[in-house]
Amino acid sequence: MKPFILRLAGLSMSVLLLFSCSSEKTAVTTSSDYNYKVDSLLSIMTLEEKVGQLNQYSLGSEFTGPSSKKGQDSIRYQQLISGQVGSVLNLLGAENTRKMQKLVVEETRLGIPLLFAYDVIHGYKTMFPVPLAESSSWNLDLMQKTAAAAAAETAASGVHWTFAPMIDVTVDARWGRVMEGAGEDPFLQSEIAKARINGFQGSDLSSNKTIAATAKHFAGYGYAESGKDYNSVNINNYILHNHILPPFKAAVEAEAASFMNSFNDINGVPATANEYLLQEILRNKWDYNGVVVSDWNSIGELMNHGVSADLKNAAKKAINAGSEIDMEGTAYVQNLVDLVNSGELKESIVDKAVRHVLQLKYELGLFDDPYKYSNIQREKEVVGHESHYQLAEEMAKESIVLLKNENELLPIKNTNNIAVIGPLANDQDTPLGNWRAQAVSNSASSLLDGLKNALPNSNIEYAEGVKLSIGPNNFFEEQLINQDDRSGFKEAIQLAKQSDLVILALGETAYMSGEARSRADIGLPGLQQELLIEIHSVNPNIVLVLMNGRPLSLSWEDENIPAIVEAWHLGQKAGDAIAATLVGDNNPSAKLTMSFPRHLGQIPIYYNHKITGRPSTAPGMVFYSHYTDVVNSPLYPFGYGLSYSEFEYGEIELSANAMNESEEITASIDVKNISNVDGKEIVQLYIQDLVAEETPMVKSLKGFKKVDIKAGETVQVEFKITNDMLSYYKSNGELTLEKGAFHVFIGPHSQVQNYEEIVLK
Repeated sequence: MKPFILRLAGLSMSVLLLFSCSSEKTAVTTSSDYNYKVDSLLSIMTLEEKVGQLNQYSLGSEFTGPSSKKGQDSIRYQQLISGQVGSVLNLLGAENTRKMQKLVVEETRLGIPLLFAYDVIHGYKTMFPVPLAESSSWNLDLMQKTAAAAAAETAASGVHWTFAPMIDVTVDARWGRVMEGAGEDPFLQSEIAKARINGFQGSDLSSNKTIAATAKHFAGYGYAESGKDYNSVNINNYILHNHILPPFKAAVEAEAASFMNSFNDINGVPATANEYLLQEILRNKWDYNGVVVSDWNSIGELMNHGVSADLKNAAKKAINAGSEIDMEGTAYVQNLVDLVNSGELKESIVDKAVRHVLQLKYELGLFDDPYKYSNIQREKEVVGHESHYQLAEEMAKESIVLLKNENELLPIKNTNNIAVIGPLANDQDTPLGNWRAQAVSNSASSLLDGLKNALPNSNIEYAEGVKLSIGPNNFFEEQLINQDDRSGFKEAIQLAKQSDLVILALGETAYMSGEARSRADIGLPGLQQELLIEIHSVNPNIVLVLMNGRPLSLSWEDENIPAIVEAWHLGQKAGDAIAATLVGDNNPSAKLTMSFPRHLGQIPIYYNHKITGRPSTAPGMVFYSHYTDVVNSPLYPFGYGLSYSEFEYGEIELSANAMNESEEITASIDVKNISNVDGKEIVQLYIQDLVAEETPMVKSLKGFKKVDIKAGETVQVEFKITNDMLSYYKSNGELTLEKGAFHVFIGPHSQVQNYEEIVLK
């Protein structure tokens, strides 16, 4: 390559050498050098070059060679080679990224390397369980490992930066993107955010095995009104500070390299132009020093929101608020230079944004070696490595939630004739889930194959029963659901009649949840429940295996089906993991991180709601907060999940009943495995503030431990109760610790009733 120092005139050799990018081995830049180097580079950049660092395009491999393009492609190519593009998303592969990086480093005046970005949500080529499924494991170490494996594959493919993890707290299962996050609780979401960020970024961001993480979507996206994607968000400040913001604060503490804006508005101001969120909270209160990137064209969408009349005004509002990289919006590259030259925008604001972008490039080591991530040999060795497949199976096993197991129907034992029925039973694609990055279609293990391998001596026969979808099956188009074709019913019913056990695999295909996949009805889609009812009428000995990316409404199923397994979209080794669980080689231990409703009309439903003035009353009375046709509680609450083991909880023991602001209390409980099966139990700590200046929540998760308990063994589980656990955010955003009484709950799920009282003096 030609170092850019050969193409510049009038600049001192010392300054030029400082920023020269070379493919030759150079000394690694240390963090102490970043500010000096960034400031020095900024001093020799033109305004156009600065704005270019804030411009991000989605570009393909066709941009890596000489351009004969017309129209927009030609414009983008010229911008690329003139330093007006700072980052690129969706360009993949060591060869492609090397070519484009070489093009930019050699052709642009300063040779500033590009950032390559991609949505790596739950794996690159090796697919791990979707994030909602992983969160059900409550296994932070394992989640960190899957993120690290995904990062290794991504980095080996020439990509530096992922737009993950999604850490939106979500309480409405109709919203399709619940599959990308960790559910309804801000504490658990915060812990998982830190684990995933640490997995992606490791201990050294300059390592070619790690990638920069993005905390998204900042903020409130998971509270989209009526669960409809891209919709308005109407929340109060208490919810904002106590439910939505804590995971993002945790992301700052974990040193997430970047934040991404959300599409929605908060209190009438779109998040992309929300100075309260981006300046007052993120920059000033939390002292965040990373990059803020828009979501796809969210700057341009300020016009759709009705707060900007044109793209120029949208660019001005967004950059002033603190949105630094314009993803696919063209707002900055078209308008920021004119805004500065006309005096409408201070160049210092542009400089601040560019400084964060350049700093990230230094931290990634791109100025030391712009090609360090683009190694074709390493790509071949790392992507799809067998160890990642093994990790995918381990994670899948830990993510399966046993919802019901009447009369110990599971694990399967002494059963010879098994019918495997359902549109997802022999599906090798659905388990890969949505947001599947570079996974190979139809590469997952199917449930049918998994069962045949796990039960080689059993007679296993299969019938599809019903087709689930009849339309496009991809990310970019709506999926049409079969509402009419029952032609497979007869074969499935006959097979069920002649079998000892029926395993029914039902749920959602991969593209029935995810971005833009909101559903008004979250029951089993299409004709699946009708098939289930027909089969139940001839053989009630049914194990229902659910594959889905969101909580479903399952009241009929819970009332009538003896065994229900929530298997989510479990990734590459889904079928093997589910089969191992059904036959007892894996003892399920996962617990839900989103509540399942009894009825669609209960949504949004979540455990840590506020108490009301009329929470309950005596039987037979009418005037209290309830429905007249369904009980208030969820069908399956947050934190719920069964096991083949049975656990018995003792009484809560406290080291003291009162504490002051400088003290802490130890709360302990004995948990006994009263079965003959070794197992794991997720022991959960909840606290309720009894009296506060602002109405408190009924209880909040404050701690958890996943413990191994052998058959017949008793384990004592301890939690330290600290001031942080007794604090809450007032609506004005102030963290508050108020003296008074608190209830301490320890149990197997959020509906635990036994408690002890403590007092903060």
